[in-house]
Amino acid sequence: MFDLRRLGKIGKLGMVGVNGGKFPAIRQHLQENIGNVYKDMDTSFEEYPKEGNIDPEAYKDAINKMSPGDAIIVFTPDSTHYPISLYAMERGIHVLVTKPATKLLSHHNELIAAARKHNVVCFVEHHKRFDPVYSDAKARAQALGEFNFFNAWMSQPKSQLETFRAWAGKDSDISYYLSSHHIDICCWILQDKAVPTRVVASAATGIATGEPYNCVPQTEDTITLLVDWQSIKSLGHKGTAVYTASWTAPMKAGVHSAQHWYYMGSKGDINVDQAHRGYDITVDETGKTWYNPFYMKYSPSETGHFDGQRGYGYISIEKFIDAAREVNAGVAKPSDYDGHGYPTITNTVLTTAILNAGRISLDEKRAVGIKKNGDEWILE
Repeated sequence: MFDLRRLGKIGKLGMVGVNGGKFPAIRQHLQENIGNVYKDMDTSFEEYPKEGNIDPEAYKDAINKMSPGDAIIVFTPDSTHYPISLYAMERGIHVLVTKPATKLLSHHNELIAAARKHNVVCFVEHHKRFDPVYSDAKARAQALGEFNFFNAWMSQPKSQLETFRAWAGKDSDISYYLSSHHIDICCWILQDKAVPTRVVASAATGIATGEPYNCVPQTEDTITLLVDWQSIKSLGHKGTAVYTASWTAPMKAGVHSAQHWYYMGSKGDINVDQAHRGYDITVDETGKTWYNPFYMKYSPSETGHFDGQRGYGYISIEKFIDAAREVNAGVAKPSDYDGHGYPTITNTVLTTAILNAGRISLDEKRAVGIKKNGDEWILE
């Protein structure tokens, strides 16, 4: 965001938290790691709540001071995405919300309706859609015939349980947090080709709730969703998808996120390993590490400026800013982006449907159906 401001695409910047007492350390961190590293990079921003106050609803104060056509980006615990996004859209503010957009399908449907009613852009930050390997694979999958099978694995090391202890197992789970990535990629590949009809979930437990992590008793270690898909064009073609996510993977595996997926159609298959990009570095003290500069490049340019504009992590945010600017300028309508393959709130509804169904399946120990009721997707 600081770089987009440097390039003239953004004016004022603000940051909202709950505990205003954290801002001095945040400002210092940003200055040391961004301001002092890159040329011409201003890291100033307005803070909410002010004066070190603690206020869980500081976002309302910040949004109330904004004008229609302004934009917010929501990177907060999963359970707060819906109220913050809705509050902004009702005031004419464009919204980029991190995945999962919402925990409940009903809330996702409400955000779709709010975006349409208030004529605002609402994207979900599914940055993997902008990964050149994933977007190329999506295009090539269209020539592989009817969908048959999809398998995705994504994991992070056990140290994440320390990082996320405040909300792990309480506000959300590892399926919402990690499987949302590849469920969205699968839904994107299968858009207008097939629809999910049934979800059954299973979970492994015992690590997160034990020493030394001691997460709340209901915290799962690894969650697998088994999803039935029905072809839209051929009643005889049904597909199966398996989405697994874990935050109890081994430490020192050389990657922060192990992630790969396999897609099989009636005429061919695709295999993607996103964790190992053919680029690894070995250091005496830490061993071998695989890097992914395609997501974000942190080394400065030849002139000393920030040089990460081509990373898909950057592009994902810039595309949202560009869309908001285009709508504000009157050269596009928010609904236009639904047809461009962007992760709009409308285009991502089945990702939420699958995730929500998986949570219900775990809690109620049953299969959960997904179907369309008029123009709206619902669970059974």
